[in-house]
Amino acid sequence: MSRKKSETDVEELPQGIEIKLQEETETQETAGSEPVEQTVSEAPGLKTNASFEDLAGVGPATAEKLRASGYNTIESIATASIGELVEAVEVSDNKAKEMIISAKELLNMSFETADRLLEKRKCVGHISTGSKKLDVLLGGGLETQSIVEFFGEFGSGKTQVGLQLCVNVQVPVEKGGLGGKAVFIDTENTFRPQRIQQMAEAVGLDPAEVLKNIFVARAYNSDDQMLMAEKAEDLIKNDGVKVLVIDSMMALFRSEYGGRGQLAERQQKLNRHLSALHKIADLNNILIYITNQVQSDPAMFFGDPTKPIGGHILGHQSTFRVYLRKSKGGKRIGRLVDSPYLPEGEAVFMVSEKGVTD
Repeated sequence: MSRKKSETDVEELPQGIEIKLQEETETQETAGSEPVEQTVSEAPGLKTNASFEDLAGVGPATAEKLRASGYNTIESIATASIGELVEAVEVSDNKAKEMIISAKELLNMSFETADRLLEKRKCVGHISTGSKKLDVLLGGGLETQSIVEFFGEFGSGKTQVGLQLCVNVQVPVEKGGLGGKAVFIDTENTFRPQRIQQMAEAVGLDPAEVLKNIFVARAYNSDDQMLMAEKAEDLIKNDGVKVLVIDSMMALFRSEYGGRGQLAERQQKLNRHLSALHKIADLNNILIYITNQVQSDPAMFFGDPTKPIGGHILGHQSTFRVYLRKSKGGKRIGRLVDSPYLPEGEAVFMVSEKGVTD
């Protein structure tokens, strides 16, 4: 049974387009076809299944524009900004605001008591790093619905942890995984399938099957990196992806925006990218793991002059920050420097042929 157009949509359309839409509606009714419904994905906190036409002021024409602009779920509208909808759907500010409010009401996205939030937090999963000591430092492993940043010098183990997560996410929950797949966005040509095979064999998984469950994309500039992250959301929704790895987050931004005159532009773009990643992590209950480069602070005369690049934007947007450094005998030291609820501390782990271990 086909839905009728809302009065709002009809008034906004030229007469010729209105007649064409009416003809298409009658054709659907004659053929007995059903309109495509946009359903809410199984993200934590969502309360209902609904179609775009259930939103205030949205009819078939507006719904089609939303789909063409990449809005495939009700929650994508509820979490969009007014400006984004105005640009994508070509509606007024008031109508965009009405759509967002209506979407939030359908999903019951409003104030809630902290005890209910605590109950929702029970759906947060943890992925083992491969090192029990490092897992303990991180409260049981790297948790979903968060952006976890590992930063350090070259050879400190950042990429190795990312590769290990792509393997460990595929093991069952009782063994430190989530039984899911992985996406790896490679900005520095660091992904090696042979290394994945070694790690898979070490944890008792079939290397061929593990490789099939990892989606890899090579990004060549910052715009490409942001686009790949957007495309990854489709894989996350449809293919059971539970971890998104970006190695590294700042390499391309750092090479494209070199001088101080471009710093403000770089940081604004980086902020948009990180905000989009937060939305992906939260709505889809996945882990986003990013690696980051470091630089030396020439003004620091005492202590460790090493600091992560990306400035305060990256520092505030990362849910957890871990500083890695090399030690003797192939050992690595991970220091938790920022967390919403865990204390600072250190853990010593190994990076060997088997992967990340104690």
